[in-house]
Amino acid sequence: MSRIEACFNAIKEQNKKALIPFITAGDPSTDISLDLMHELAAAGADIIELGIPFSDPMADGPVIQRASERALLKGTNSDDVFDIVKEFRKRNDTTPIVLMGYLNPIEVMGYTKFAEKAANAGVDGLIIVDSPPEESEELLTALKPYGIDQIFLISPTTRDERIDKICEVASGFLYYVSLKGVTGSKQLDVDAVSKKVNQIRSKTSLAIGVGFGIKDAHTAEAVGRVSDAVVVGSALVERIAEHAEDSEKMKKEISSFIGSLRNALDSL
Repeated sequence: MSRIEACFNAIKEQNKKALIPFITAGDPSTDISLDLMHELAAAGADIIELGIPFSDPMADGPVIQRASERALLKGTNSDDVFDIVKEFRKRNDTTPIVLMGYLNPIEVMGYTKFAEKAANAGVDGLIIVDSPPEESEELLTALKPYGIDQIFLISPTTRDERIDKICEVASGFLYYVSLKGVTGSKQLDVDAVSKKVNQIRSKTSLAIGVGFGIKDAHTAEAVGRVSDAVVVGSALVERIAEHAEDSEKMKKEISSFIGSLRNALDSL
């Protein structure tokens, strides 16, 4: 059983909701990213989504774009991301790690080599924004021997027949993008999210996580009522940027923020 499957099984047994925070690897440094991952797990994160820095992150809003730029300026690359995960695994062998990124760096490295390195580091899942199911066969084939889940995105405009296709090939969980637009967008219609999540749920037994637009404990609680997991990214990355010059203060702020989301979800 994969770490992701075990995680969602345990959460379901406890009648809880999963909390999935996102940070960009290498922002503000690889050492601090590693420390933050441990802080996230200690504060109540169930799964950690770790962004692979990329020069053209088309799905990301300005907050995460700037995080990628900062990480790239420090020279952070895919091998550095694997090293962070490998170091994390020395102290934490249970929290699932999902890498989020774009296809170009994987193609440059090679699908099989990327999958092998990810598995050796202790990666559990992969979200590739610009790799739709119709074009993912080669990547899925490379990931399968290593048991790495490819997690696909579903948007508010995804048609019924396309959801069927995504559910056929996805594993781990499904990521519902709750807003039309990029990460960090402002308006979140929870009723619309609920309707779409129910539509997806009728087609799959996979857990459904909802991201984009989760800003605070209030929105986390609202989304948690209608989903299996809540993904928070821009609000977290914003706090990292705000305290980039004081890592101890940053870690305390991040721990407090994630703790507030954890408490909100546990109150459901």
